[in-house]
Amino acid sequence: MRPSALTGSETMAWVPAESAVEELMPRLLPVEPCDLTEGFDPSVPPRTPQEYLRRVQIEAARCPDVVVAQIDPKKLKRKQSVNVSLSGCQPAPEGYSPTLQWQQQQVAQFSAVRQPKSEDEEGWKKFCLGERLCAEGAVGPTINESPGIDYVQIGFPPLLSIVSRMNQATVTSVLEYLSNWFGERDFTPELGRWFYALLACLEKPLLPEAHSLIRQLARRCSEVRLSVDNKDDERVPALNLLICLVSRYFDQRDLADEPS
Repeated sequence: MRPSALTGSETMAWVPAESAVEELMPRLLPVEPCDLTEGFDPSVPPRTPQEYLRRVQIEAARCPDVVVAQIDPKKLKRKQSVNVSLSGCQPAPEGYSPTLQWQQQQVAQFSAVRQPKSEDEEGWKKFCLGERLCAEGAVGPTINESPGIDYVQIGFPPLLSIVSRMNQATVTSVLEYLSNWFGERDFTPELGRWFYALLACLEKPLLPEAHSLIRQLARRCSEVRLSVDNKDDERVPALNLLICLVSRYFDQRDLADEPS
């Protein structure tokens, strides 16, 4: 229907015609025919739902298909406040610049923080236990060659920021690498912390690989416990804890210690 022109004091009403858009997108709410050309006053509230929907159609038909915003380029130019500098960093004042040795040490530590790939067994051993322990194969006295903590040498603790980024495949792989290490060497606090954190990350039900690894871990803990001469040795509570978690929490009851 084309727009109808009314004379006198009557108001002009624009009634939308069927369009190609309406053919592609049918109306969700069917509207009964409603003639609003007779005595139509847009200032008067609609009397029926059909009349309201029809008014919506009329208002939509009055909207232009394309609206062009009038932008003054001069105003945009005055409002610009972005400065792009291609120069380098400002030089440090005298005495503020770090030494090259310090910078190289920070780069090495930051590189170590970036976790090794899941299949990098040697990389994970050095990451968890430190380069000094991996090179010597045994725990030796810590030598403070420089102030601060050198995690590259002593290994990174299982911080939440580290273990939270490990998926189940990585958790299982690292557990295997450290279990292999533990199978040939003595128990250390570093190993205990990492074993505890990795067990905390294992999801139940266990995958077959994880099931075999934790049983291997519990058996190795029991073997090392037999070699401890003094029951007050600090290793005993840690070994007992790992055996308890594997047997009681992960339901490997045949490996559980019987209460005395």
